[in-house]
This record gives sequence, C-alpha cells and structure tokens, in this order.
Amino acid sequence: MERVEVLKTYKIFIGGQFPRTESGRYYPLKLKNNMTVNVSLSSRKDYRNAVVSARSAFSSWSTRPAFNRGQILYRIAEMLEGRKEQFLEELKQLGYTASQAKKELELSIDRIVYYAGWCDKYQQMYSAVNPVASSHFNFSVPEPMGVVAILANEDTALIGLISVLVPCIAGGNTCVVLASESKPTCAVTFAEVLATSDVPAGVVNILTGNRKELHTHFSSHMDVNAIVDCNNEPDYTKTIQENASLNVKRVFNWNKQWMNEQEQNPYFITELQEIKTTWHPIENIGVSGIKY
Repeated sequence: MERVEVLKTYKIFIGGQFPRTESGRYYPLKLKNNMTVNVSLSSRKDYRNAVVSARSAFSSWSTRPAFNRGQILYRIAEMLEGRKEQFLEELKQLGYTASQAKKELELSIDRIVYYAGWCDKYQQMYSAVNPVASSHFNFSVPEPMGVVAILANEDTALIGLISVLVPCIAGGNTCVVLASESKPTCAVTFAEVLATSDVPAGVVNILTGNRKELHTHFSSHMDVNAIVDCNNEPDYTKTIQENASLNVKRVFNWNKQWMNEQEQNPYFITELQEIKTTWHPIENIGVSGIKY
C-alpha cells in the first residue's frame, strides 16, 4: 500500500511553544509544486497572548550579559546553517530559484553572525561621559525599550524577517513579529530554529496572518513600546501612527532593500534603544583629608 506523506502543519510561535491559532482560522497558500498548505490566520487574542509572553521575558533578557546574548545569536546562526537544505527547499517552494534561495539564506546566516558580534560592543560605542558644570559624573547609556512589534517585509521570506528581528533582540528587547503574509512558511520554520536554540521562551514570538486585519491591533496595544513597519503602504502607515500616539509608542518605518549588504549596521540596534542618563556625585577630598 502506498505510504501517505505526513505534511507539515504551520502553526504560530508564542512563548517558546507552537499553539494553533485561537481563532481556529487559516488561509490556504499554494506552493510551487502545486501543493496547498494551511497557514494560521492569527487573531487579536493571539497577538495579546504574544505580547504578554514578550513582556514576561523582557526583564530577564534585557538584564542578561551582552556577551551571552551574542553567544545565543551565534547559536541561532549555527542552527540555521545546520538546516540549510530544509530552508533552501522551502524557499524554492515559495518561488525562489536555486541561486536566489542560496543567496538569501547565506546572507541571513551572515547577518545573524554580524549582529551577534555587536551585542557586547554597541553600548561602548554609543554611550558617553558628558561634561557638566558641577561635581558629578554624568553618563548616557543606551538601554532596551521593551516590547517591540514588528510588521515584517512582505517581499522576502527570510532576510526581511531576520534583518529586523535580530538587531531588536541583540539590544535586549523582546518582540512580536507578523511574518510575510505571502511567504510565511520560512518564518514558521525559523521559529523552530529559535525554539531549539538557546533563546529563552517569549523573547521572540512569531505570528502569521492578514496584515490588513492585524496592523491596527499591533499598533494600538498599550503594553507595546515601539512598532517597526517594514512596508511602504501609506494607508496602513497613517493608521499605525495614529494608534501609536495613544501611548506614545515609537514608530519606525524600515522599508529597506534587505538583500543589500549595506542594510546591516549597529544603528538598527541603537534605534530601538532609549538613552538613560545617570548623575553620580564626586567625592572631593581636601588637603586636610576631609571629604566635602
């Protein structure tokens, strides 16, 4: 009797687990081999659950030593390298040629390694000791914003996702990502890489679904500190900015050509940081040895 192939179920990724969408809905995605897969159509409740998970993970992730965050990012790159064949096949099923798939995958791996190297360096590069006219030390240091909502690039399956997600968590933030609606399969498989690497549960949460439905929820949630939109759609952008003003979220539009090797730099880390300034009194000791 002919064997029935076990097909992959593309679920969402919340809190280190792969639940089915709360809504019970899905949308069909036709692949190049004429196979149709069902992709979860995430709901507002799924997004709320993901934000709760990201907020719970923030305190421990943001206080983790920067060097250790770099080790964890490097581990993600190792895991992705070890599963190259699977990702190449998924990219080709989404319509990529073999050369396009190879280029995007290798650039994605290299980009993770690039940001892994910056984890323990960006604070040194972008902090400052400020001159003040009083007996104080004055330091300005970048610190993570908190929970970041990301609307990933619609035109790429993997590199657009990784190019925004990785600098976000490299800086100590946690995030909720809406994957490309037309190319979501690699995002779910990348979530499997995260789940089997050393990334703590809740640091990265990945949803799939309809951008038109979810962009209002992504931008209006009151426990999100910043939102990054990687697409150029004026109507959505206006709604996102209006909703973000309700709790003064930071809004960033990163509509970039992510396949360009120049679209990686430490400023993608520092843009998702807040500058904290600290004053520390100086103890002056006079000739007599008395502090004053």
